[in-house]
Amino acid sequence: MTKIVILAAGMGSRLGRSLPKPLTALSDGRSIMGQQHDNIHAAFGPKAHITTVVGYRAETIVEAFPDVDYVYNDRYDQTNTSKSLLRALKATGKSGVLWMNGDVVFDPRVLGRALALIEAEQSFVTVNTSKVSDEEVKYTVDQNGDIAELSKTVVGGLGEAVGINFISRADKPALIAQLTQVDNQDYFERGLELAIADNGLKLRPLDISDLYAVEVDFAEDLDRANLYV
Repeated sequence: MTKIVILAAGMGSRLGRSLPKPLTALSDGRSIMGQQHDNIHAAFGPKAHITTVVGYRAETIVEAFPDVDYVYNDRYDQTNTSKSLLRALKATGKSGVLWMNGDVVFDPRVLGRALALIEAEQSFVTVNTSKVSDEEVKYTVDQNGDIAELSKTVVGGLGEAVGINFISRADKPALIAQLTQVDNQDYFERGLELAIADNGLKLRPLDISDLYAVEVDFAEDLDRANLYV
């Protein structure tokens, strides 16, 4: 059974709120994490197994969502998403893991589109080919259409990664090994990129350009997300 992970340990200081960013209210009354839970349950059913990685003001997230499992990143102020994901992968046993950044507001249909690849145990990164911003994680593909490069420094990127990804049961050990090696300040994408290069990881781009997915870093991102919900 696929495990679902939400990465929510960071301080989210760029948005300028005192609460963890996933608890930011949307215009429809839900929090960012609340709409993620709704989308997960719509795709995977009411008993979907969610594990959330918390750090900054962890108790506020636990209080808001008491019915999920938690992994605590006690070094949340010294590490990046690579180490939060590493903790989650180790905590979820041998099963494949679908994970998402805790600040993504996204169309409920995204996870429905992902189900076929998850059921086929095909690792993937969800991408948007309609825009390529300098500050976002970008990607290129190899001759087979699989991800070749995946980072903020990619030149000539085909699109952006939107922060919703899946690692299969078979590919999970390689990603764990790479995330163990990467720098504390690396994003988890560095682990994926190294697993592609060193372990032959086949990572499919899942195009959701026709659906919305907004990673909320700044106030203007929140404004844009609120146009959709």
